[in-house]
Amino acid sequence: MPRQDYPLISDYGLIGNLHTTALVSIDGSIDFMPFTRFDSPTIFAALLDREKGGSFRIEHTDSAVRLKQLYLPDTAVLLTRYLSEAGMAELTDFMPVKEEEEKCSVVRMLRCIKGKLEFRAVCRPRFDYARSVPSMELEGPGAVLMANDSGSFQVRLRSDAELEVADGEIEANFTLEEGQCISFVLEAVNPEDPEPERDLYYYCNTAFENTINFWEEWIGQAEYNGRWEEIVHRSLITLKLLTSYRYGSTVAAATFGLPEAIGGVRNWDYRYTWIRDGAFSMYAFVRMGFREEAGAFIQWIKERCQGLENAAKIQLMYAVDGSSDLDEHTLDHLEGYRGSRPVRVGNAASKQFQLDVYGELIDTIYLYNRHNDSITYEFWVEVREIVDFVCKNWKRKGHGIWEVRSETKEFLHSKVMSWVAIDRGIRIAEARSFPAPLERWRQSRDDIYEDIYYNYWNEDKQAFVQYRGADALDASALLIPLVRLLSPYEKRWQSTLKAIERELVTDTLVYRYRTEDGAEDGLEGPEETFSMCSFWYIENLAKAGQTDKARLYFEKMLGYANHLGLFSEMIALNGEQVGNFPQAFTHLALISAAYQLEHVMEGGRQ
Repeated sequence: MPRQDYPLISDYGLIGNLHTTALVSIDGSIDFMPFTRFDSPTIFAALLDREKGGSFRIEHTDSAVRLKQLYLPDTAVLLTRYLSEAGMAELTDFMPVKEEEEKCSVVRMLRCIKGKLEFRAVCRPRFDYARSVPSMELEGPGAVLMANDSGSFQVRLRSDAELEVADGEIEANFTLEEGQCISFVLEAVNPEDPEPERDLYYYCNTAFENTINFWEEWIGQAEYNGRWEEIVHRSLITLKLLTSYRYGSTVAAATFGLPEAIGGVRNWDYRYTWIRDGAFSMYAFVRMGFREEAGAFIQWIKERCQGLENAAKIQLMYAVDGSSDLDEHTLDHLEGYRGSRPVRVGNAASKQFQLDVYGELIDTIYLYNRHNDSITYEFWVEVREIVDFVCKNWKRKGHGIWEVRSETKEFLHSKVMSWVAIDRGIRIAEARSFPAPLERWRQSRDDIYEDIYYNYWNEDKQAFVQYRGADALDASALLIPLVRLLSPYEKRWQSTLKAIERELVTDTLVYRYRTEDGAEDGLEGPEETFSMCSFWYIENLAKAGQTDKARLYFEKMLGYANHLGLFSEMIALNGEQVGNFPQAFTHLALISAAYQLEHVMEGGRQ
């Protein structure tokens, strides 16, 4: 039986500094934090092992305390409120943004609002994915220096409370009366210059104000002020939190190892940049007016394309810094979230061939060239080689968008995105008058179109199916109208949408595919509904003119967000969020659906 003594995945809020993130539970515990980069080893991982993983808890000693968690509006500053008969206190958690990665810090400020309350703070760091208990040196009543065995990795905890060290943990017990405040700062230390550069006052005042100002000014650029402004802005802030300030790349999610089904084996590391996810992120940033983010990601893409032997060498995912070695291995010493094992870091899917990646990549470049800045001819030469590669390889089998770990196939989505790659390549060439073999490209584009239209159509299902010769449906087909391969009013598409509704849709919730209906992915265990696909479905309804239904389903789908407006990857049978959290792709699809629905409701073209 899965262990029950874990918080729900949805019981967490996200904070970050544009280099890494941390998850803070609704009861004030930091239970997950890679340090100092998204894909660094963790120093807290109680989310994946309550006993061994390590955490930083601030807890009220009154067992009858009530808890509430919220963000300061339009920021990534998280508040946790402790409400009891003895009074009220408020914990403020944030990470100062745009500092250098090596100066990563977390600030925790606890203030008593009314009454008199007793608290206990316990910091139990466990370095290197909980494989190491750091040495701890008490530097004074309010400072502890922690280090790994070699001393090459150091972290300091400072506080205006008196700290005690014992048995691999740091503890503070204190009482707060109305108006009193206690602060904690956890910061990375340069072993060559270990003295603190800034005092607690700086973090609790200057850094706090700078962080609020940064987020308010950033979200103020958003070109959306429609009906769902609050949730769209929260999704944009979440995407920004998952985007590297240094490199411009967006990770797929903040976490690794969170199960797609409790007790199952589908537990992956999502702390990397998928070309596909990054492309959709840039699309959201472009659409919402964030030119700087779009430009930074295009630069990251250019660096991945430069100097390649050939387009086949482009990986579907990279580390945030663009490095390509994502060797997958298991952390056997961790029990996993509620006993869900194995816990994996790295990702073996990085070595898969997925043809659709080229379509997402070229579509990203097309959108950037159209809406942001013109690409250079030098970059066009790289793009042209990619389009040529797709023309020659569009019949090649691959692992597909869902990264199946069984045999390769000619997946429908791979064909659709091959068509997109060539179509957008043609559009860029024509718009910019770039040299290109347009006639040959057009012929390949037309051949792919007819292959999809005739060879992926299943007469019995009256739908386009997952792969050539299949009987199974796949929710990735929902992208066909969204990438404008077929009109939402095309007879075959409308029939496909009805088939998807019959077989993959339950109310607002959508399955990616059904293994019991013949879809194979090479893995054991059940599939839960995929929230991203639900928002694709809603956007399709809006495009097809089913505005009332789309709006109803959109509003209902928002009800599956957690108390802070965050979504993980999937929704389980019991309505709980499962999978890595929060997932960028789901928030991207939410933004796109909100934008399309708003556009149609205002009388725009479908």
